[in-house]
Amino acid sequence: MKTDHSPKHSFDLVVVGAGIVGLAHAAEAVQRGMSVAVIERNDRAVGASIRNFGHICTTAQSGRALTYALAARERWLALGRKAGFDVRECGTLVVARAADEVAVLEEFAAERGSEQVRMRASSPIGGADVLGAAHLPMDLRVDPREAAPALAAWLAAEGVQFFWDTSVIEILGDEDPVVRTSRGAVRGAHVVHAVGHDVDRLFPNIAAEWSVERCRLQMLEVAPPGGIVLDSAILTGLSMLRYDGLAAMPSAQAVRSRIEADTPELIDVAMNLMLTQRPDGAVVLGDTHHNARTHTPFDDESNAELLLREGARLFGTPLTVLRRWRGVYATSPHTDFLTAAPSTRVRVVSVTSGIGMTTAFGLSTSVLDSF
Repeated sequence: MKTDHSPKHSFDLVVVGAGIVGLAHAAEAVQRGMSVAVIERNDRAVGASIRNFGHICTTAQSGRALTYALAARERWLALGRKAGFDVRECGTLVVARAADEVAVLEEFAAERGSEQVRMRASSPIGGADVLGAAHLPMDLRVDPREAAPALAAWLAAEGVQFFWDTSVIEILGDEDPVVRTSRGAVRGAHVVHAVGHDVDRLFPNIAAEWSVERCRLQMLEVAPPGGIVLDSAILTGLSMLRYDGLAAMPSAQAVRSRIEADTPELIDVAMNLMLTQRPDGAVVLGDTHHNARTHTPFDDESNAELLLREGARLFGTPLTVLRRWRGVYATSPHTDFLTAAPSTRVRVVSVTSGIGMTTAFGLSTSVLDSF
């Protein structure tokens, strides 16, 4: 991978940020035959792009997110082959443990059809309270710790110039933008600023306009109980409240009302009880959500305790923690996709809904078309 530390070149596109959203724009630009530079303040991706479930949650989206997700799905499959990382067409299993949750799945299946939603009577996971499930076969899974570095390496081999360990100080100009960095200036005919939750560092007015905050997640990696092997990602009734496609179903309000009455502490932490399995068998379990512009550095152990309690109930057995970490992504009450134009040839881009892995490769096409 190229490591030139004296950026003095001009490119068709300069991307600030080497997370999945930035890499998606670089990949789209390469496909269009553009010369590309990617500037990243760290020596590798360390943010939301590697701290997530690796879940490409296509089917549960709606509206613009679904459009982006469907396009991104095909790009993930193609890039997995080109860049040499595993993209599993394993789908998602949505587990129902109450009658109102079964109703949501039946309504969703009726709306989307059998190609997108296939009802099942049982699930390989869960205690005695599992009443049924739905399989979403179009969803994908990757190991994010592998996918992001592999994409960067492939892009470098395709001629993308990476400037690692390089901080962007400011972006100047309209018709001929200049990106001033800690190692010099980079010119780009077009610039995409894609730094996730740190929009406010360089563009505080845009962040303020869209009320961008940082969503802090509690996530865990646990040992697979009994050596269980899970082919699919697992969503639950709490997930039905978070993904727009499921949340729009008529029975979703009954699910929310029941959870608010029975376990309001789960609503208080905006829990999305879901999991995926790593290639080595470890299970990624999450997650709780808290929003703030600046978070305290101290984590509340009660969030992990809630996750472990609900995870143990889902599996029907206590869980052993292998690792725990804090995820962070951008959130906005006004949009799921922040795409601002501070000047003619500069775009500020952030997925503000926690679905960057699912939608970035569709969003990038729209952004580059906007220039």
